[in-house]
Amino acid sequence: MPSEPQRQGSSQVYDYTEENGYSGDQRSLRSRRVSARVSNQNYPQFNWNSTPAEEDEGGDNSGQTRDLRSSPLPMALKRAVWQVQQMQVPVVSSRESWKWKKAKSLRKLKDNTKEFLYFFALWRKSLQKIGGNFGGGVQSFFLFLRFLVVLNFVSFLLIAGFVLIPSIIFRSVETGLVNSTGPEECMQYDPNPQGLVVFYKYFLDLLSGTGFMEYSYMFYGYYSNTMVDDRNFSYNIPLAYLFTAVFYFVFCLICIIARMGTAARVAVATGGSAVGNYSMIVFTSWDYGCLGDRATKLKQKNIHYRLQVDLEEESIKRKAAALTLTQKIILYSLRVSVFFVALGLIGAAFYGIFVATVFSQERSGQEGILGLIFEYLPSIVITTGNFLVPLLCDQIALIERYTPSTTVIVALLRAVFLRLVSLGVLLFTLWRQITCEGNTESGDCKLCQYNYKAYPCWETRIGQEMYKLTLFDLLINIAVLVLVEFPRRMVVDNWSCKLAQWVGRQEFVVPSNVLGLVYGQTVVWTGALFCPLLPLINAVKFVILFYCKRITLFQNCRPALRTFRSTTSNFFFLVVLLFGWGLATVVMVYSVAVIHPSMSCGPFRFFANMWLVVPTSFYNLSQTTQEFLFFIGSQAFSIPLCVLFCVVLCYFVALASVYGKSVALLRTQLKLEGRDKQFLVKQIEMLSRQLQIPKPTAEAQD
Repeated sequence: MPSEPQRQGSSQVYDYTEENGYSGDQRSLRSRRVSARVSNQNYPQFNWNSTPAEEDEGGDNSGQTRDLRSSPLPMALKRAVWQVQQMQVPVVSSRESWKWKKAKSLRKLKDNTKEFLYFFALWRKSLQKIGGNFGGGVQSFFLFLRFLVVLNFVSFLLIAGFVLIPSIIFRSVETGLVNSTGPEECMQYDPNPQGLVVFYKYFLDLLSGTGFMEYSYMFYGYYSNTMVDDRNFSYNIPLAYLFTAVFYFVFCLICIIARMGTAARVAVATGGSAVGNYSMIVFTSWDYGCLGDRATKLKQKNIHYRLQVDLEEESIKRKAAALTLTQKIILYSLRVSVFFVALGLIGAAFYGIFVATVFSQERSGQEGILGLIFEYLPSIVITTGNFLVPLLCDQIALIERYTPSTTVIVALLRAVFLRLVSLGVLLFTLWRQITCEGNTESGDCKLCQYNYKAYPCWETRIGQEMYKLTLFDLLINIAVLVLVEFPRRMVVDNWSCKLAQWVGRQEFVVPSNVLGLVYGQTVVWTGALFCPLLPLINAVKFVILFYCKRITLFQNCRPALRTFRSTTSNFFFLVVLLFGWGLATVVMVYSVAVIHPSMSCGPFRFFANMWLVVPTSFYNLSQTTQEFLFFIGSQAFSIPLCVLFCVVLCYFVALASVYGKSVALLRTQLKLEGRDKQFLVKQIEMLSRQLQIPKPTAEAQD
């Protein structure tokens, strides 16, 4: 019967062992093919007798056990192994059984928590749609925006819990103190409007932060120097205000570094090269949880964009490698010339900001619409420079011929230098006027150590400037969406003129948009000490920006002609954000430690500088607490701690070096394996031509 040989052959196949081979001496051709197919799969030998407790314990009884999820087995075989393990009754002690149940419960709780958080993730479906239609580069911008929204909201909760709510409670019971130790001229500050106020004046005050907005919980000047000391409860508003600001900056730094670590791991995993990224895309990028045609098509588009980026990168690198020496000299000369042109444009923008700030401060007392224009003049000049200069730099940078990812990084460096230093120019101009150009012993600064005539509460004035920059940036984004981007799309879609078709729909330029977020967050960090509610305003602003950018992306933009890799860009976005954090930290440290606080407002009106509240509060503690804090700050504690940190750091550096060398060796081995395979394929082709062996076809195989 024809079925008997087949049954016998199949039994011979499954009775195969590595030591003894097949039990029969003769095998059919079909059985040889089946056995070769089975043996070539190289499945790992999974221990079917291992119990779940042994899998979790990883003891010596089960040998080299492996996690079923990470085992390279087919899904059907994994399911069969899992079913067999579930049917087995492990013979373990009560302690091991309890540990296994505990580990299983914790793992289940962890998985359920991840699924719950993923379901309630902010803008999850929108981000999936953006990544599918416009690629990972554009999606990385919106992920960055979501990160900043969460960061600002959590920061506001921190400030509200330790400063805002206690201040509201203590002000309701009138426990504030009044400064009566300084000169009378330094304590004259009354921002409340006198008499009747025209209705439109409230609107102007809302935009400029003056009037009823100036003396509110929005700004530094409204917070009092309340110190509550009871037998059962004590609270120091100045100390809480300062420590909350410091912890706010530390919290933001920790969040940025943690996110940078995640982005860096992805960049290291790909090796910073298109080859590693290509392998990850091919073997690990598909999401098997995609349900429905829409999600599947979005994921396909996302993978298509990522492959397109890698191919474009490699194409540009090959063209750059093929350049002659003369062409390289010309290219580098052009890049140096473009660098100096861009530097000149940025310098001109800085000078314009300096002149506009001086002019605005000299005419800040005017009323009406003209006064509002003078108030917003620095913001207008900064926004104009931040829009025009990067646009011109991008146009002249077309001759540099960088790769897409390098172009993004260069554009970010130029734009971040412009935006952050322009903010620094504004702060430097304000500092010159507050401190009488750094000489507090001359002119109007001699009596109060600051210019009390022009700035009776200088902290509130800086907070107002940061508030106006934040609000003006939001208004400009909305105005550009309504007055520029929508009309451009309507003209391009409904007008067949050559000029309109040449202009076309706009592209979503990721570098400029990311720099807008970094600039806005830097402004908030700079003004958080002087405007405590600024993180809440910025969180609301970023939420509005998300929907505005999403609308303009799907309605007004076309997919970018030049894409870039989001793997390295995500990390670089956070590096740029870290630069902004550094600038804001310098401003905060200088304001806390050097400049004399205003004597007429704020929680630090008693002190020569804000930091003096810390030693003053320290000496009010108990003797035991003082001795403990002295010990922590002494050399007996700090030197061993520093030595321990150095040892741990050296260990991790050595570990990273060993891992780096191992990764380099593995990459070299992969390259050699690839070359060997190419060599063998060429040899096979040569032998096939010499022996005239026909190539197998599909019909022959069938």
